[in-house]
Parts: sequence; structure tokens; C-alpha cells
Amino acid sequence: MKCPYCSHMSSRVIESRSTDEAVRRRRECENPECQRRFTTYEKVEMAPLMVIKKDKKREEFSREKLLRGLLRACEKRPITVDEIETLVDLVEKKLRSDYDKEVPVEAIGEQVMDKLRDLDGVAYVRFASVYRQFKDVETFAKEVLGLLTIKGEQ
Repeated sequence: MKCPYCSHMSSRVIESRSTDEAVRRRRECENPECQRRFTTYEKVEMAPLMVIKKDKKREEFSREKLLRGLLRACEKRPITVDEIETLVDLVEKKLRSDYDKEVPVEAIGEQVMDKLRDLDGVAYVRFASVYRQFKDVETFAKEVLGLLTIKGEQ
């Protein structure tokens, strides 16, 4: 590792700590005239996950886009932002373990709906109504009745 102060080409690691996002390393320059300390962070770079849309176009998976949609579905519900972010983490982790490079948009929607169904019924119906693009009231009512049936079995 090149020293940011003197540009000497080697340094030694004094301490390493893992965080949720990266590995933090304290380093010391091995140049006897410098010996200054600095911090580096190592973060795993994930290969992009491509989403295959309904019209067969592809776009990169966007965690932020998914988070925005869930925030909208959970608006005015007793659900914390931390719970929503945890849901997004779980969905993204599952998608990355199940799919190598490309994931159909339907798989994302189904994962989200499975998690939302357990978290909050109203948010689930809101998300499902947009995701499944209900054409009429009967389809919407069937979804709500299905949710009530599932809740009644638990």
C-alpha cells in the first residue's frame, strides 16, 4: 500500500477491524523518514445484478428503487425505516444467492410480497396492487380475501 504522505511503496498493517460494510485497516508507512499512520478501507465489490423486465429489457438492480417503492407502500403504516431497510437487505441477499447475473423482475416482486405479507397486510396489498397491476375490483378483492385466509390460518 502506497503511503499517502511520502508515496513510499510499502506500509505495514497495525490493526484490522471488520465493519458491516468493509474492513478498516490502520497502517504505518515503512519509510524510516516518514512512519506516519493512515487508515484504509476494503470493501467487497459485488458484480452487478441485472433485472430482466417484463418487456425483456435489462437494467441494473437498484436497491434505492426498491426502497422507494417499499417506502411508498408502507407510507402511514406502523413500520419503521429500519424494518423496511432490513426487508430490502433480505430480498437483495436472497436474490444474489439464487441468481448469478440476471434476475427476472417477477422474482423480485414475489420476494418482496412474501416478506411484506408477514410484515404488514395493508402495505402488502398496496405493493401487490401496483406490482400485479390489478385491472378491476374483483381481482383486488380476491387478493385481500387471500390475505385474510392466510392470516386466519396462522
